[in-house]
Amino acid sequence: MKKTKWTSWLLLILVLTSCAAPERVLYFQDLDKGLQLNMEQSYEIKIRKDDLLGITVSARNPELAIPFNLPATAYTLEAKSGSANSQLGYQVDAEGAINFPQLGRISVEGKTRKELADYITKELEQKNYLQDPVVTVTFQNFKVSVLGEVKTPKVINVKSDRITVLEALAEAGDLGIQAKRDRVAVIREADGKRTVHYLDLRSSDLLQSPYYYLQQNDVIYVEPNNARTIQNRSTQVTSVGTWVSVFSSIMSVTTLIVTLLR
Repeated sequence: MKKTKWTSWLLLILVLTSCAAPERVLYFQDLDKGLQLNMEQSYEIKIRKDDLLGITVSARNPELAIPFNLPATAYTLEAKSGSANSQLGYQVDAEGAINFPQLGRISVEGKTRKELADYITKELEQKNYLQDPVVTVTFQNFKVSVLGEVKTPKVINVKSDRITVLEALAEAGDLGIQAKRDRVAVIREADGKRTVHYLDLRSSDLLQSPYYYLQQNDVIYVEPNNARTIQNRSTQVTSVGTWVSVFSSIMSVTTLIVTLLR
């Protein structure tokens, strides 16, 4: 009787807490006040240690550019094989540099894609390797992770150098109704240090946050609200009760068998 009463109260609490008020689930609640924001924010990410860079060089005479490009055939074969090293590129080492054909060792850490492309272009022209070369730099291992109270927790491979926290959450199926929208954590590692910053999706301040645009290896964690926590605890209690019942049944059967054998 006590167990039934306790369960009824628990279900009532879950129903009441799950009926979330609009102010707890709506995004950007202050935008309807005619708020104007300065959206001029740079999102270009900087090259870091351990980044894998794709660098292609083209020229008027394609044959002259061959020595400055990684073999495309090898890339295709490895990509089809599905091996862990299917991406060919230039790995930024622990000192923030890469080794590039003919140009040798280049310090790339802290540069944007455009800055590195401009540097290589200038070096190729000044050293008379190529005339009017076109250099393209891409990030080949740019990824972010989304965990917690979302529909589909996942690792997102970013094909460009621009992704916002909203785009990442949308890619993961958006937040669940029982997610804390005022406490979305972005875990970021830079210069050997990890920082945790909490975002409030209900406020337009998010749009001007330095964490609005994500960077390499950022992790987004969405916390569940109290209703989800209570529900999980209720499930655990129910599971324990089920196992206790099963154990009691087994003991009763065992006792009966022993009695009959006597």
